[in-house]
Amino acid sequence: MTEFFEKTFHLKQNNTNIKTEILAGITTFMTMAYILAVNPTILSASGMDSGAVFTATALSSCFATLLMAAFSNYPFALAPGMGLNAFFAYTVVLNMGYSWQTALAAVFVEGVIFIVLSLTNVREAIFNCIPQSLKYGVTCGIGLFITFIGLQNAKLVVDSDTLVAIFPFKEAIKDGSIYSQGIGAILALIGVILTVVLLVKNVPGAILIGIVGTWVIGIIFEIVGIYVPNAELGMYSVLPDFSQGLAVPSIAPTLFKMDFSGLLSFNFITIMLSFLFVDLFDTLGTLIGVASKANMLDKDGKLPKIRGALLADAVGTTAGAMLGTSTVTTFVES
Repeated sequence: MTEFFEKTFHLKQNNTNIKTEILAGITTFMTMAYILAVNPTILSASGMDSGAVFTATALSSCFATLLMAAFSNYPFALAPGMGLNAFFAYTVVLNMGYSWQTALAAVFVEGVIFIVLSLTNVREAIFNCIPQSLKYGVTCGIGLFITFIGLQNAKLVVDSDTLVAIFPFKEAIKDGSIYSQGIGAILALIGVILTVVLLVKNVPGAILIGIVGTWVIGIIFEIVGIYVPNAELGMYSVLPDFSQGLAVPSIAPTLFKMDFSGLLSFNFITIMLSFLFVDLFDTLGTLIGVASKANMLDKDGKLPKIRGALLADAVGTTAGAMLGTSTVTTFVES
């Protein structure tokens, strides 16, 4: 078995081993698993069946990530992209008035065009023409952006005129929200500190330990009553709930439900091009960021085997549309 993995994925050549890859894979899954909950919530606003979207999200993510391994041997995970799903549901369907079936068709056509662009080296040429200094800038920018989003979602940073106000702990104690949002913010801070300490100590699996450790602390806090879930404030229970059993929702409500009736209309082309350009630069920015961080760029700032990575992204998008989800793209959590 070890020889098979070595021959297939060239582990020693990439300075890694099976144990490291398993640990890294679990860590990557933990950091991006939120999409399994968020994507159905967002796309259901367009009228799509949330259970079917959940299954489509899982299947498209698995399929596209396996393609990335097969086409490029890069450890980049893929899933329906944040932002693109919001554009799908709120802009194309709710604001512009198109059906979600038409939006899926636009995503499908975009994916097909991406496949052609990837095979003809157009996307690769765009990647290679970006200056090295800008690639480093993109890496820093993505990191800062994800950090800022994380701080806001953790309620450590809350809404204000500048969106950089610290959570008001004194006011939270007075109005009682300290037991929900306040404790959530404290848990996030504990998790960040724990992870940083483990990283500084070079502990293998530091990020995974930080995630699981914070979750365990959260469970303890909820059991003893320190943390009180409050759905109205967006703070939910951290305890696993198997009261409804385990089941995989049917994908039938979204499978192959694309509507191509308006394929040649100006509005359809406009929507498709919007998906196309957003996905194009979203993918390139992510590849630049993760490849730079992982020291995968060569001396000329190019990413070897980038065609395979871009092709996996494009085919994943096409498959995702057929299954019933918005644009599949490379995740910066990789």
